[in-house]
Amino acid sequence: MVAAHQSLDVTSDSAMFLRLWDSAKLTPTLARQLLKLAWSESDQARMKELTQRNQNGELEAAEAEELDNYLRVGLTLSILQSRARKVLKESTRIKSQK
Repeated sequence: MVAAHQSLDVTSDSAMFLRLWDSAKLTPTLARQLLKLAWSESDQARMKELTQRNQNGELEAAEAEELDNYLRVGLTLSILQSRARKVLKESTRIKSQK
């Protein structure tokens, strides 16, 4: 069974990708674009199907890997979007102080 919540191993591809974003400045323009990213309807349907099959103990190995990939990418996206919201909040705060 696939874990519903997983933390990122520091050597994982997602953790490495997030470290790249730590070293770069996230501009308000880029932050707004990140907040527009979302799964397509077909991806959402596939994730729902895989999650249901996982809960029923019916996943095959390839499907478990696919679900893990969705989870890792989703977690990475959530972290990036959280950072984007912080950048925009800070940008708004700085503008209001001027």
